[in-house]
Amino acid sequence: MSFMQEKYIFDCAQCDSPCDGKSLGKYIFEHDAFFSEQEENVLIDHINRSGKFRAEKCAVKEYPDIAIYTRRGELLQYLEVKVQRRAFMKVQKMLPKASLMPSETVALNLSDLLRYFEIQAKENKPITVIWVLKERKCIIGHHEKVWFKSDINALKHIYEKDAAQTRRFRRHSGKGDIIEGKHLGVTVNYHFSLNELTSWSPFDL
Repeated sequence: MSFMQEKYIFDCAQCDSPCDGKSLGKYIFEHDAFFSEQEENVLIDHINRSGKFRAEKCAVKEYPDIAIYTRRGELLQYLEVKVQRRAFMKVQKMLPKASLMPSETVALNLSDLLRYFEIQAKENKPITVIWVLKERKCIIGHHEKVWFKSDINALKHIYEKDAAQTRRFRRHSGKGDIIEGKHLGVTVNYHFSLNELTSWSPFDL
């Protein structure tokens, strides 16, 4: 199953149902974590029901979300799941040298990205980052959600080529980032284009 179009660049000015062009301004960490955990559980359940592999949440907090094993218990790879429900509406203003448009842009926590580079080198096991896009009509069309993926090595190649860090953005902290007195919200993200990813579906497993 593939939702890939020839190229994910849209002229937002010509859209018949445009976003408002404003940043959200309020980021609720607990909401983002809840939606991501939901998608993790869906993916784990699907993989386990397929009978081909066994999936479970990683026991080590710093590792990607999901570990996939053979039926005999051999570790095959890790999956990191990111839910993206809103576009980075000011990406052209905030990151003018990145040459990205809101419609095509997805983000990954910079701290996660760098940590996964290290984990992949240490474990010598593939790490795949999966973006689940929801509520972004110019991308998902009439579907409830669509999935994109990339191997961590491909993301590392993009990151290393970007010596000037043109895709890195630090947003302001907000009230929703603070949970029980601790700052849990991630404020530094690194951005990629959907054109650099591969369309994917868990049904392909």
